Amino acid sequence: MSSIGTGYDLSVTTFSPDGRVFQIEYAAKAVDNSGTVIGIKCKDGIVMGVEKLISSKMMLPGSNRRIHAVHRHSGMAIAGLAADGRQIVTRAKSEATSYEKVYGEPIPVKELAERVASYVHLCTLYWWLRPFGCGVILGGYDWNGPELYMVEPSGVSYRYFGAAIGKGRQAAKTEIEKLKLSELTCRQGVIEVAKIIYGVHDEAKDKAFELEMSWVCEESNRQHQKVPDDLLEEAKAAAKAALEDMDDD
Repeated sequence: MSSIGTGYDLSVTTFSPDGRVFQIEYAAKAVDNSGTVIGIKCKDGIVMGVEKLISSKMMLPGSNRRIHAVHRHSGMAIAGLAADGRQIVTRAKSEATSYEKVYGEPIPVKELAERVASYVHLCTLYWWLRPFGCGVILGGYDWNGPELYMVEPSGVSYRYFGAAIGKGRQAAKTEIEKLKLSELTCRQGVIEVAKIIYGVHDEAKDKAFELEMSWVCEESNRQHQKVPDDLLEEAKAAAKAALEDMDDD
């Protein structure tokens, strides 16, 4: 970064001479230092998985969640600063509630993604704010079927078949591209996502982690729910077995 320290990174409203906004790049760095978050769109729904790095052995399992329900039919997975992520989740919940109050039906996933992206982008427009240091994967089920979006710290939002953010995003994207997503059921998708997250986790550098997963699919009655414990354990066992097979090779 050639322009570091020359004053162009002091405010989010200042462009560098080559047209960059450094504070947004720094926010993206905060996301890249976080545990890997993956979302995939299967033929019958959406599966989201998070590599939640455990910062202390004294922490209660299941605390400090990184997957949140936004509405009955949609949920969010967060990479980056968890506190910033909670603000986005709170905003998304209020947008979903107000849409239903006005229009009398659940908010479409596309509309929710656009509203969240606009809110995130808002924090890049005023000098007294800082960008959110987190990226969000948003999955849901509406009359269009299952939909998956990713919102970046800059407020950019795209629709995906499969998305990954966080430390292992590059390796995770490569693995997601190998999957035939249009043929996978969500049950199979849960196992594949677990395998990818265990595969990209760097045991040498990273602390222990907890696998957090949710889905919104036909099996969950199109509701956003945690993946059932028995399936989650099955996915963890399959992922560990796949890792051992790779080590043996």
